[in-house]
Amino acid sequence: MVGPDYRRPAAVIAPKFKELAGWKQATPRDQVPKGEWWAVFGDPALDRLERRAMTANQTVLAQAASYDQARALVDQARAALFPVLGASAGANRSATGHGPALSQVTVQATASWEIDIWGQIRRQVESSEANAEGSAALLANARLSAGAALATAYMELTVTDALQRLLDNTVTNDAKALKITRNQYEAGVAARSDVILAQTQLDTAQSAAVAVGISRGQFEHAIAVLAGMAPAELNIPVVVQPPIVPDIPVSVPSTLLERRPDIAAAERTMASNNALIGVAVAAYYPAIDLSGAIGFAAGGFGGLLSAANNVWSLGGTVSDEIFAGGARSAAVAAARAQYRSSVATYRQTVLTALQQVEDNLVGLRLLAQQAVIQDEAVRDAALAAQISLNEYTAGTQPYTTVVTAQNTLLSAQQTALSIEQSRLTDAVALITALGGGWNSGELGGKKDGKVGALPQTPLGP
Repeated sequence: MVGPDYRRPAAVIAPKFKELAGWKQATPRDQVPKGEWWAVFGDPALDRLERRAMTANQTVLAQAASYDQARALVDQARAALFPVLGASAGANRSATGHGPALSQVTVQATASWEIDIWGQIRRQVESSEANAEGSAALLANARLSAGAALATAYMELTVTDALQRLLDNTVTNDAKALKITRNQYEAGVAARSDVILAQTQLDTAQSAAVAVGISRGQFEHAIAVLAGMAPAELNIPVVVQPPIVPDIPVSVPSTLLERRPDIAAAERTMASNNALIGVAVAAYYPAIDLSGAIGFAAGGFGGLLSAANNVWSLGGTVSDEIFAGGARSAAVAAARAQYRSSVATYRQTVLTALQQVEDNLVGLRLLAQQAVIQDEAVRDAALAAQISLNEYTAGTQPYTTVVTAQNTLLSAQQTALSIEQSRLTDAVALITALGGGWNSGELGGKKDGKVGALPQTPLGP
């Protein structure tokens, strides 16, 4: 076959991740679960929603159809390697001048075959196979993206439920504080402004508690759509406790080349474009076609199939363009430029993947440290709020001190929840950036330009 054989170009890969220092690995160092990577969070409700999304998400189904189309195009390209057989039958009656009318009846079978001496058809098949494998990788990437979006929305919903509990408790505590200020006022040891301030504090907490329902509803609606349902079809019960942030195993950067479906898709695009260079180069060489026909011809149906009426032909043609105004050289140049473009896209995809892993590594590592400090801040703020309320009850502090301490506590608690939400969503993002347990071996065993069999099991309904 003319044209270059494919070899995967090198990409910019560091020997290790920069932000891995201090990272806590999973123990034992098991890989992220194959396929159902979300299982590391240990949430049955999330498991059910994710499984549904893998088969009902409309973006996933659209990509599954594109993959089926790509497989059909492989079969179509392969068909050009075989002879084309045909059959025909006809009858006509004609006359010239005042002569008698003549009848002609024919029955024949035909065959034609373009011999792929230069590998033009085989290069086209190679390109189509690479495209199909790339489409399979895009399907895996669509599933990974849909699953990650759903998991992220679910983590945000669970933290929203925790925020709802926090604000409901705040309302309860503010109501108790309001009762204390009223008792103090009625006893003549507190000003009426203290009662008004406590009432304002309670009203503000109640308003915030109601507003949380908006965010929860929107997260639930997003989850429903990602799972292929109308929002009215899904009601997620209140989550008592957000999932625990898991320890995630991280290998060396080079594993991303095999574990990221978007990288695999970009790499298969390179292979496809490389094969198209061979298709363009083959146009420089002559095309060789064989053709033949065998059949019967007679003046009527009687005795049509007798040996005397047998007709046949066999021939071959060699054709080539003598002058095309530079069209062939331009086509080769365009194919090579397209290949170089896909190489740059591949390398940029790898760099982006490395950045995503590094970003989430540093985020999770430092957020874990921040969470420890923030938990201490919450404990200190809770103690300060309790002391200030006791001192107010004893008449040694103004109520503004109580309000300040309570607002500080609520802010610290909300910050702690925000950190927890960031840790959960960053964990989802890191698993996604690592490929979610997917491996390019699922594409059918390509190795150094040799394209293996494509997966034949349905990847979507």
